[in-house]
Amino acid sequence: MSAVLGPERPQVVSHVQQALSYTVFDCKWVPRSARLMCLGSAARGTGVIQLYELHGARLEVLREIEKPKPIKCGTFGATSLQQRYLATGDFDGNLNIWNLEAPEIPVYSVKGHKEIINSIDGVGGLGIGEGAPEIVTGSRDGTVKVWDPRQNDTPVANMEPVQGESKRDCWTVAFGNAYNQEERVVCAGYDNGDIKLFDLKTMSLRWETNIKNGVCSVEFDRKDINMNKLVATSLEGKFHVFDMRTQHPTKGFASVSEKAQKSTIWQVRHLPQNRDIFMTSGGSGSLHLWKYEYPAQRSKKDSEGSEMGVAGSLSLLQNVTLSTQPISSLDWSPDKKGLCVCGAFDQTLRVLIVTKLNKI
Repeated sequence: MSAVLGPERPQVVSHVQQALSYTVFDCKWVPRSARLMCLGSAARGTGVIQLYELHGARLEVLREIEKPKPIKCGTFGATSLQQRYLATGDFDGNLNIWNLEAPEIPVYSVKGHKEIINSIDGVGGLGIGEGAPEIVTGSRDGTVKVWDPRQNDTPVANMEPVQGESKRDCWTVAFGNAYNQEERVVCAGYDNGDIKLFDLKTMSLRWETNIKNGVCSVEFDRKDINMNKLVATSLEGKFHVFDMRTQHPTKGFASVSEKAQKSTIWQVRHLPQNRDIFMTSGGSGSLHLWKYEYPAQRSKKDSEGSEMGVAGSLSLLQNVTLSTQPISSLDWSPDKKGLCVCGAFDQTLRVLIVTKLNKI
């Protein structure tokens, strides 16, 4: 790992801090707007959806909606830019899709899992990724399910442990490889360190590995291109960057790992405007900004003539401690480069500005 020093180094500036009266689990920018969503759990065990609008250096609450069950995660990834419907997963295993203009009753609802939905992702909406709009959910019940919101009740794919295999708590899911109408993959991370890559075109397990610690977050650098890079973060402060361009028959994908800190890395999020820059959020209340540098050659032949990937290197651009509690959620604005929101267990929402991103 190398560190970037000097005046060109990006700075992470805390722009707005907003105290919350509930535990926030996820926060998301509403596409094509200065609005953002917070999802969480109230003290009395109900769910909270809050909609804010950024006005200069302050956040204005536009709407607060209470729901029967705490809400763990949300995504806009499967909606159109016109509708901007929010899909959420809750503590009871329900997948709901909300029209934020009329959020009293969900426009789509299914009892997706037997236990809490830990993670959710969407693809095929917002003009990102080819193919049908789909939502993937990962749950404590050990299953990963893919949903088409145009079809009621039944998932279009269900990845569950085979008979005799113990079920593992699925903590994180992400779509990728959606570069044409047919291709699409789902990556899932589990509490025992397993990472599994499911190919939705062939309905098969394409690759699996184990990183020795519970996998807290996985994300492709972009969903709508040929698989390029995948970042996976873990409990023990370590994260791994896999080069997904070249899969070796036995060794799988090349990777580089970095121990950023001693505590859990809760989230990873790639900068939408530059896929080689990403941010990780930690259990110590810190954020680390990274840049991935590609090697001179991304693949080479092994002794038997099979192509194998070559991992690149990582540079730490900046790190900052914002809270005494874990930063559990993180989201870059898709529209404004360097604008970022994060939620921490100190019940504070922070809007951040990351400077000088166009100079690296």
